[in-house]
Amino acid sequence: MKIIIAGAGEVGFHLAKLLSYESQNITLIDSNKDSLSYADSHLDIRVLRGDATSIAILKDAQVEKSDLVIGVTSSETTNITLCMLAKQLGCKRTIARISNAEFIHNKEAIRFSDLGIDELISPEALAATEIQLLLNQSAFNNTYEFEEGLLIMVGVSLPSTAPFVGKTVKEAAQIFSELHFMPIAIQRMGTQYTIVPRGDTVFKENDQVYFITSREGLDELYKLTGKEKKDIKNVMILGGSKVGFKTARDLCRNRFNVKLIEKSKEKAFDLADELPNALIINGDGRNVELLEEENLEAMDAFVAVTGNSETNIMSCLVAKSKNVKKTIALVENMDYFQLSHSIGIDTLLNKKLLAANNIFRHIRKGEIVAMTRLNNLNAEILEFIVKPTSQVNGQIIRELEFPKEATIGGVIRDNQGIIALGGFRITEGDRVVVCCLPSAIPKIEKLFL
Repeated sequence: MKIIIAGAGEVGFHLAKLLSYESQNITLIDSNKDSLSYADSHLDIRVLRGDATSIAILKDAQVEKSDLVIGVTSSETTNITLCMLAKQLGCKRTIARISNAEFIHNKEAIRFSDLGIDELISPEALAATEIQLLLNQSAFNNTYEFEEGLLIMVGVSLPSTAPFVGKTVKEAAQIFSELHFMPIAIQRMGTQYTIVPRGDTVFKENDQVYFITSREGLDELYKLTGKEKKDIKNVMILGGSKVGFKTARDLCRNRFNVKLIEKSKEKAFDLADELPNALIINGDGRNVELLEEENLEAMDAFVAVTGNSETNIMSCLVAKSKNVKKTIALVENMDYFQLSHSIGIDTLLNKKLLAANNIFRHIRKGEIVAMTRLNNLNAEILEFIVKPTSQVNGQIIRELEFPKEATIGGVIRDNQGIIALGGFRITEGDRVVVCCLPSAIPKIEKLFL
């Protein structure tokens, strides 16, 4: 695919990096010389310096031959204008990053597609949604919902007390044959390798295991992993950033008790006006005494979303030391993901990763309606719609020539989530959730074309 990315900031560079690894034809546009120089020297891509809304620059980038234009500059006006121009100039598909979530909530009324914008994404809104999902499934450190929860992906670190530790996947399936979940990926403690489990794969203590489950299977997973389903009601948020504001607003709407700490006095007063149902505290969240005065120990969850990754991590560690049940830190540095479980923070979030996940499904072949990348894992989870022409249509799972580096986690059919085993027959219209390593992606895409 020929892809043009406007904006060499964190999201743009991360996208260009991921796509260049897949040998996509990438052109990166930015007016900042330093950002472009760094990208040019580190990635196998073409860079163009200039205004992304310049028609001359877009023609130089061969926009008329492009399959996808992605506007991820810091200016939503630039991103929207770029997409409108690109579509007029012949680009097949456009995606604009925006910061005003109202655009997303009203996209049916505004009909952005008529203006030439096929998709809108807000990394801040994605992060706020992810935080709320994590608080709802509080015992797990990674979650993702397919079709509003008909199937759910959850990640959990296995304690020694979990009854299937030391058993193979096949043995566990025989012992717990009535259960409604499927292991799709494993990362061993202290390694960087992602394992797609087969029948002879052994579960080990401290494995980070990702399961696909139905709503009924969630309670079973809580019991079997020894995790307690914690009722989260009182939440403290550190940082009145866009993510902090959106998270506080959404949690208040869902009747959570929210305290938000913001360092800037002026910003704190603005937040107090906009969030009448939250308690806004003006203070430095790095001050342990302040956190104690604001009754940190009584909180069920602590969410740190300031603009400083180190502040977020350290304040979450303070919260953990006060026995707060759930801690979530927003971080910019991808390398920190390797530390999350070893240092004791429940979940690390990264806006770049969330935005990239959302954009990547438009790059994959086949009809993909949802996609996520697992934190710190070299694996993707894709939700395909089975078409009449798909090779999997009418086939029984065990008879498919499915690569070993991939597995089917579940199927959504007739508005019902199904944990599909070997004897299940896939039919047209099914939504199939697949977990696969990068090496298997081309083979999987062909099966669903």
